[in-house]
Amino acid sequence: MKVQGEAFCRTQLPRVSRTFALNIPLLPEPLDLAVTVAYLLCRIADTLEDESPGAVHGAWLDELGTLVSLEPGWEARARSFAREARLALRDEAPEAEAELLSQTPAVLETLASLPSWVHPPIARCVRTMTGGMKQIQRVHGGGGQVMGLPDLQALFLYCYYVAGVVGEMLTGLFVASSPRVAWREPWLMPRAPAFGRALQLTNILKDVREDLDRGSCWLPRDRMAAHGLTPATLALPSLRGRAVALMDELVSVARRELDVALEYSLALPVEEPGLRLFCLYPLFFAAATLDAVEGNPAVFEPEPVKIPRETVATLMRLTQERVGSNEALRALYAGGSREARDGAEAWR
Repeated sequence: MKVQGEAFCRTQLPRVSRTFALNIPLLPEPLDLAVTVAYLLCRIADTLEDESPGAVHGAWLDELGTLVSLEPGWEARARSFAREARLALRDEAPEAEAELLSQTPAVLETLASLPSWVHPPIARCVRTMTGGMKQIQRVHGGGGQVMGLPDLQALFLYCYYVAGVVGEMLTGLFVASSPRVAWREPWLMPRAPAFGRALQLTNILKDVREDLDRGSCWLPRDRMAAHGLTPATLALPSLRGRAVALMDELVSVARRELDVALEYSLALPVEEPGLRLFCLYPLFFAAATLDAVEGNPAVFEPEPVKIPRETVATLMRLTQERVGSNEALRALYAGGSREARDGAEAWR
């Protein structure tokens, strides 16, 4: 059963995340499997938040937060959770995410098989995430989907619950797995939430239309109002100029968080290239995505805005070449997606 659970986790990861399927294998064992399991548990929570009715998903979030403690009897409770929570998903839920939820026992079984030092950071992360999701829904959802958060402070709190806490968890795992990282913990941990928030803010901006089509919106209402917008009018073609100006303002907010994420990543020791690349890949993907979103009215169209695969491949290559030099990585970051586009053209 242990082998089957691990095989499922490794096979399912690329089905629910292209980005993390690229960078998690760069981590040393058993850290790679620990982060795979942690990501899948967080994705289960995210699926419950996005794909089940607001009136019922709070109970499932509570149960997931309890299950990760692996208290006696968790196996039977996990089977019941997977069966019943799966039935609560809306019909349009992505097949891979629904399958992941139905295999929650296999993910928890793999967590139980890992060394004891991985359990506390992962359990704390999932409990904080599920509790925070439930709180945001209770305060801002009104029993339904969240349609705008009050202000940037509320948006940052939401991003902490769903991603900033992941930065803290990753730091805890890095510290526990590497003596080279351990002595840097006092510098890394305060910056860890910004690492997660930066990636989440980028996803919120990139997926704004997809979220609206699903009946939710995570943008701050006060900033929308300042541009004469509401969640209901955000995607109207007649107000496209206002919406683009709003997005550009929020892109600047996300970039400030990404600047902190860069400092976090560069503080990881050069003797741990896998850890550095694990953080740098999504960081540079996010920077390129923000470049693609900024000033782009297409972000409000049904077709999602994505960075080309060639750009992704080039960013990976350039990052690998520079992983041991903070100076070179800062220069790549400052060059934005332009250098990646130029590199992609050169390799065609």
